[in-house]
Formats: sequence, C-alpha cells, structure tokens
Amino acid sequence: MKSKSEIPDVRLKQLVVKWNEKKIADFQADFLNWYEQERRLLPWRENQNPYRIWVSEIMLQQTQVVTVIPFFYRFMEWFPTIKALAEAPEERLLKAWEGLGYYSRVRNMQVAAQQVMENFDGEMPKTIEEISTLKGIGPYTAGAIASIAFDLPEPAIDGNVMRVFSRLFELDDDIAKPASRKTFDYVVRKVISHKDPSSFNQAIMDLGSGTCTPTSPKCESCPLKVYCGAYQAGTMTNYPVKSKKVKSRPVYYLAQVVRNQSGAYLVGQRPDKGLLANLWTFPLVEVSGDEYGEMRGQWQDYQQSQESQVRLDLVAEDSLDLRQWVENNRQDTDVIWQKQPLGEVTHVFSHLKWHILVTYGVTKGSAYELKDKERWLMPEEFKEYAFPKPQQKIVELLEGHNYL
Repeated sequence: MKSKSEIPDVRLKQLVVKWNEKKIADFQADFLNWYEQERRLLPWRENQNPYRIWVSEIMLQQTQVVTVIPFFYRFMEWFPTIKALAEAPEERLLKAWEGLGYYSRVRNMQVAAQQVMENFDGEMPKTIEEISTLKGIGPYTAGAIASIAFDLPEPAIDGNVMRVFSRLFELDDDIAKPASRKTFDYVVRKVISHKDPSSFNQAIMDLGSGTCTPTSPKCESCPLKVYCGAYQAGTMTNYPVKSKKVKSRPVYYLAQVVRNQSGAYLVGQRPDKGLLANLWTFPLVEVSGDEYGEMRGQWQDYQQSQESQVRLDLVAEDSLDLRQWVENNRQDTDVIWQKQPLGEVTHVFSHLKWHILVTYGVTKGSAYELKDKERWLMPEEFKEYAFPKPQQKIVELLEGHNYL
C-alpha cells in the first residue's frame, strides 16, 4: 500500500503523462518566443546581476511592479553593491525602504548581505542550496535568483505561477495552503526549459501579471491557450482554488501630533523589536474599539454640523472633547489641544488593520519634557527619518490642513 506522501505524485504523473516530449518542447518554444516579443522592459532585467535580481524580488513581494520601480532605482543608487548593503547604517537602510512596508525584509537582506561578505567572499552564491542559506531567502526567492541569474532549471513558485499552472493542468489544490507548493513544484519541473530557465520563469511572471490574471483572464490573446486544460474546458474562472483569507484584526489608536513654538513636531522611535521596529512615528495611544467608535462618532457629528469647511481653532484643554484621552495618557499640561481630531487614517498590515484618529496640539511655551526615544523634528527633516506608511498618511493629512 502506498503512503499518503506518494499519492499526490501518482495523481500528478497521470496529469503530466499527457504531455509527451514533443508537446513539452512545443510548449517551451511557443512560450519563449512569446516572451522574447512581449517581455516587459524592467530595470532589473537589464542584465543577470544576481544582486539586482535579489533586491527586485524582495521588493516585488506583495507590491506591484509600477510601485517598485522608483524604489529599486533609489535603493541601487544608495547601495549599489552587496558590500554597500552589508555596511549600510540602519537608519539609511530603513529610509531607503520607506513606503514599501514589511521592514523585516530589508533588515533580513542586510543580514544576508553580511553573510555573503563573510561566507562567500562578497559574491552571491551560485547553487540553490547555498542561496537558500541566506537570511530571508525562501524557496521562491531562491528559485528566482537561481534560475534568472544563474540559468538553473529551478521553479520559482509564487501566486502567478500557481494561477497559470492551475489553469494549464486544471489543478484543484488550494493555493492558500503551503502544502500545495509541492504540487506546483512537481509540475513546473516537468515542463521548465532547461535551455533558458531564466526567460521561462520570467515569462510566467509576465503572463500571470498581464494575461492570466486572477479575474477576467485574457484567454483569447494568451500564447498558451492551445495547451491550457481550463481554456479547452471553459473552466478558467474555476482556477485557482483558494480558501478565504483570515480577516485582519482591527487595532485602534489616537495619534498625538504635537507642534512646538519653533514649528517642530514631536516624534518617537518605536522599540527595536516587533512591528515597525525602530521606525519613527507621532506618539500613538491604543484605545478600545468602543472608545474609538465613540470618539470617531463625536468627530463625525461635529464635521456634519459645520455649514462649510473651516479651519478648526485651537481651544483650551479644559474644553477638550475625546473624553480627555490625550491628556490622561500623556499627562501633558503644557500643550493646548485642538478640540476635534484632524481626521482619520487607516492602514492594513498582513494580520492587522490600524485605525488612527489624529489629534493635534501646540505647546504653550518652550519647556517640554521629552520621553525616552522622543525628539523634535522640523518638517524638512522628515525626509531624513524612516517613517512607516501610517505615519506618512498622517503627514499627508497635516499637509491637507496646511499645518506643514
């Protein structure tokens, strides 16, 4: 009796057996010819430099190509070599990554660059096994670097690949489950080009992003439609199979934006561990969902009561609405707080959704006691510090109110 681990291979062999050597060769030729004519011109495709490919692949995780391009140019200008990345000051590193999110990725990249300098004489390793030893490089990124930079016939399994191949072979494996990667790895290895795996894997990326899209795939213009089982059966929209993602947990904050008499703003550095580690933000106070809802409701009622959009004047702290939350949590007696919030910003992380009500105040005089890891920054200094996306949204809100 066969073990459970062997059963998927038997099923897959039955699927792939329909593709004889000639069909696989034709498939590869048609696909590579299409890529040669239609491939996107991207800055990391100018050559097969493994460092540039590595940086681009980390940046492209959960981020669109059009968004990544300016970040890529800046990153390569600031850190043109693995050595430069390995030696970069953390503040400069985080600033280069500002706006991309998932800051652990760039921290891991720096650790990996230091590994390359120490263990591989500053040269990117050339085997899948050695590449996989680098910090932050998982199976997908290792496969992408190995195939694109070093022409090794290694799959690079991501969402695009699973979508394309689930339709090609009518695979009903749930792509949200990590165990399904084995299925797609097996199938891709059967048909990947050994002559040009670099172009083959990049062709899948381009096809998945522009033609074989999650919804409304452009099947009539697809170069693989004659090979696609789902297209032949008219079942394209049945694939890929994907279970629903777990909803992000909501977290509620008040942002306490304080300006001093010199026009500088109070910011604090987050702890060196955890979410957004070592990044700079306006002080944040966490509140319960009920408290946030009540405060937000008061603000919305106030907004609706205004006959026209006006600048909200500062008032003495004894008339502060918001149930005295700002003062009770910072215990500041030397700040005059605006009665109503400036507005609200939200930001979704992979597992959390932040809801932030933005409060604003001005110091009464020059004396103000800074807490640990707090400092005053003039608006023109913001560009020197690494701010996470929620902070950037608050800055945009301040600019919209002409406070910067």
